[in-house]
Amino acid sequence: MQKRINTNPRRGAKHWKAPSRMFWKCTRGMLPHKMPRGACALGKLKVFEGIPFPYDQKKRMVIPDALRTLRLKARRNFCSLGDLASITGWTKAGIVDQLEEKRKVKSEAFYTLKSKKAEARTKAAADKSVAPFNAELAKLGF
Repeated sequence: MQKRINTNPRRGAKHWKAPSRMFWKCTRGMLPHKMPRGACALGKLKVFEGIPFPYDQKKRMVIPDALRTLRLKARRNFCSLGDLASITGWTKAGIVDQLEEKRKVKSEAFYTLKSKKAEARTKAAADKSVAPFNAELAKLGF
């Protein structure tokens, strides 16, 4: 991508190549970022490539109204922001993909352990030999 100004490259628009910065700049264009409330809102926005450490352990939600299958007609063309960034000169897509694969492996191991614990907990709660003890604990307020 050779987008720069001819006379002095220090002046003019900055063309970000990373998908997170592209998204940040698009969002900035939708906000009144020169006003205090817009600057405050833009300051609260965090954008990343992939899912970094503190957020990889949080529960992720799906917004059904934003799904491509519901929003776009079947005949419409589309592209992802990562593909667009790679075409325009972003070179870190491979590294981000490797880190995402490692994160998915760790996440899968965590989920299997969590599901085993939950299954054991429900099995123990349904066990008849432990039921009288649970009743006594309930009377005591535990």
